[in-house]
Amino acid sequence: MQKFHTKSADETIRLGGTIGDVLESGNIVALQGPLGCGKTTIVKGIAKSLEITEEITSPSYTLISEYDGSIPLYHMDLYRIDSIEEFELLGAEEFFYSTGVSLIEWAEKIENLLPDNTIFISFEITSGDAREVIIEGIQKELSF
Repeated sequence: MQKFHTKSADETIRLGGTIGDVLESGNIVALQGPLGCGKTTIVKGIAKSLEITEEITSPSYTLISEYDGSIPLYHMDLYRIDSIEEFELLGAEEFFYSTGVSLIEWAEKIENLLPDNTIFISFEITSGDAREVIIEGIQKELSF
């Protein structure tokens, strides 16, 4: 487990870049935390490190956004998903076995489907724009 503290959205994006630098094809990253805690913000930093130039937005209404970069990125937002069965009907589980990186916001809704090697990133709002970010499953020591 690695624990980090960010004091602004820019710092959270920078932490995302640090995480993105160590991600590999096939990685699945479960993003967990309350609404507005920085899940999409950290995705922006990860995307930047994967050389994605498109603007990253929350895919709440489309559920899954795909981006081309040095590694394909599949950004899922399960906020509107009500059950594991609904997720399975989308066929989104196939992204778990692709050559891209899957980033899943609200991953706790499908936790039982996630492979054992899933990387978990949990967020806690500590005050204002400050966040505590806990990362589990990355074997490399992150320097931030």
